[in-house]
Amino acid sequence: MFIINFLILLIFILISVAFLTLLERKVLSYMQLRKGPNKVGLMGLLQPFSDGIKLFFKEQTYPMMSNYMIYMITPIFMLLLSFLMWVLFPFFMNVYSFNYGLLFFLCCTGMGVYGVLMCGWSSNSNYALLGGLRSVAQTISYEVSMALIIICLMMYIFSYNLLDFMYYQYNIWFMFISVPLFFCWFSSCLAETNRSPFDFAEGESELVSGFNVEYSSGGFAFIFLSEYMNIMFMSMLSCVIFLGCDVDSIVFFLKWVFIIFSFIWVRGTLPRFRYDKLMYLTWKMFLPLSLNYLLFMIGVYFYMINFI
Repeated sequence: MFIINFLILLIFILISVAFLTLLERKVLSYMQLRKGPNKVGLMGLLQPFSDGIKLFFKEQTYPMMSNYMIYMITPIFMLLLSFLMWVLFPFFMNVYSFNYGLLFFLCCTGMGVYGVLMCGWSSNSNYALLGGLRSVAQTISYEVSMALIIICLMMYIFSYNLLDFMYYQYNIWFMFISVPLFFCWFSSCLAETNRSPFDFAEGESELVSGFNVEYSSGGFAFIFLSEYMNIMFMSMLSCVIFLGCDVDSIVFFLKWVFIIFSFIWVRGTLPRFRYDKLMYLTWKMFLPLSLNYLLFMIGVYFYMINFI
């Protein structure tokens, strides 16, 4: 039953990714006072499927001097890694209870760096390599802060299981207890998924399209799917950790959609950061803040053990 549940979840996730791309194009177009996709199907509803079919039926090209095997395997590796993270979705029944879910998440996000690096390196293109290196430096930098924020939140529940967040947030959301951490977490999610205003891998003026510039057809589609699945997963994790984790309620999915909308909203609103400012933000702002918060939490915990 677990395998059947997981396969059904993956099918719905893939359909959701298709409509997430439509939502993004619609929201950005209305922010820019235009219509967006509105020709294919009713109000453009079939546009994502049209784009998907077009991508997979295009000619597959590859650079002559590329490392062919790694070049072809890496997009599949990135997609499989994104699929694997969805094992953590907090079900109630017919599933394997994932008691070490947060550790598994940190392992998967750490592995995600290798996909980006191999995409850029195996293409044997200067632009792709430059974009890949910038993406990797950015992702690694923000993973440190993200791991510390997760450890801070773990201090509230003393468990790695995502379902425990639901039991402990019954009366109050963790967002209200730790507002600064929530905004640090959201910014780290933007940087981790290479989204605007931290999309340095896609600085059009100097990097063409970043690490995926040499990919076409199915390879590009796999990388694209992986990126948007990661956005959806990060939004779901934000709801679980900070916004109540009431997975048995329709409100959970409304909060999930709002966080995804916030990703798009930020893209339509903020200009791109300067690269050195991005690194300054994580190493000199987020890292000290999360470390201080962690020390504070440990202090409170020992005080409660010894004096209460």
